[in-house]
Amino acid sequence: MSRPITPVVLAGGAGTRLWPVSRDSLPKQFQRLVGPLSTYQQTLKRVADPARFGQPVVMTNAELRFFAENQAKDVGAEVTVLLEPERRNSAPALAAAAAFVARTDPAALVLALAADHVILDDAAFLAAVDAAAVVAAAGDIVTFGMAPTYPATGYGYIRPGDAIGDTGARRVAAFAEKPDMATAARYLAEGCLWNSGNFLFRADVLLAELDRYAPAVAEAARAAAAGAETDSALGFVRLDAKSFRAAPVISIDYAVMEKTDRIAVVPASFGWSDVGSWEAIYDLGGTDAAGNVLDGPVEAVDTAGSLIRSDGPVVGVIGLDDVVVVASPDAVLVTRRSLSGEVKTLVDRLRARNHHQVSSHARCYRPWGSYESIDRGDRFQVKRIVVEPGARLSLQKHMHRAEHWVVVRGTAEVTIDDDVRVLSENQSVYVPLGAVHRLANPGKIPLELIEVQTGSYLEEDDIVRLEDVYARA
Repeated sequence: MSRPITPVVLAGGAGTRLWPVSRDSLPKQFQRLVGPLSTYQQTLKRVADPARFGQPVVMTNAELRFFAENQAKDVGAEVTVLLEPERRNSAPALAAAAAFVARTDPAALVLALAADHVILDDAAFLAAVDAAAVVAAAGDIVTFGMAPTYPATGYGYIRPGDAIGDTGARRVAAFAEKPDMATAARYLAEGCLWNSGNFLFRADVLLAELDRYAPAVAEAARAAAAGAETDSALGFVRLDAKSFRAAPVISIDYAVMEKTDRIAVVPASFGWSDVGSWEAIYDLGGTDAAGNVLDGPVEAVDTAGSLIRSDGPVVGVIGLDDVVVVASPDAVLVTRRSLSGEVKTLVDRLRARNHHQVSSHARCYRPWGSYESIDRGDRFQVKRIVVEPGARLSLQKHMHRAEHWVVVRGTAEVTIDDDVRVLSENQSVYVPLGAVHRLANPGKIPLELIEVQTGSYLEEDDIVRLEDVYARA
């Protein structure tokens, strides 16, 4: 291959259909849903061969940027993290990524991959990429069509057309939206393919087709990439916000793929799933003798065909078949497996009623570590805080609360106004209301402490940051 393929990994989605595990603050692509790695990490490892691929560009947002960077480091991947100012669907995101890549190589081959998909057969995936690269280099946009294994109603379909020489690719005769069951069965009989939503194209070709069919997207993307700035301290690349926000909110399928005549499909079977529901997680899990997929501290009695998962409390299920039970420390989902695709409707209702469990987990992750609320009452809150080795919180103050810190494990460097002291296990300190303070971990093991807050207002927006190495507001 004359030039390596640049993977563009789209990792900015919310994934609400897998609530309560997937939430805005930590969505499904960064969760370990199938296997020991997150689907994002699995995607990066899949494109790690330097003979085929260049350095991946990860498209995400500011709220998720540290997950993208840290999880990449955990699997030894070097990535360029490109930040979109806000979610505007896949067309602006892919267009901006293509324009960013085209700044150094207009004809670069770009492999656009969703970070939240599962692929079980990496060898078959790479063979499909090799076939697609030949067609894409010649000027077509190539999508990957999955050979259906059942009449799915949750996927869009592709009707393949004429073969393109001996490449293994075919012209796309038509796209079809998600069908009802009868139509899905007909599509299966007619040899249609599932639309995976992953693509391979030359950067200049995608931009040219956007010029034809979605010029406002193309113009905004080029301007956003041209005005991109690298955060010198943290290494993230920020697209120009004003330019990017000028792009219409539209998917890449509607913007280009369903209109262009430069579209081809490579039929493939590499064990693909978009992990779009708990039913999909059930299908990917190994079932026991009763057909159950069990994960975590759970027990199932006289129960069959069910997915039961817990990330915290012990869960017992008796006498239920074909159900999904998912428990997290602060929320529980119970539904029939056949209705697991309706979780988004439930999440929308919870969001309308201002339940914070829609957006945030009990354990909240930050660039420096994590915290979780252990107890809360009138004028007090107790938190468990973990600070990673070498990390430090912002220099800050609070207008409505004081804090008491007790070190449980590790070493804490504490700044309170002009006083800097080091605390070890079983030592404590009091941070008065209004005091300028900072917590840091100078040690080589995680710092764990208990924080007791007291005051009239205890929410997270009572933080006045005076200095922050992570460049947060």
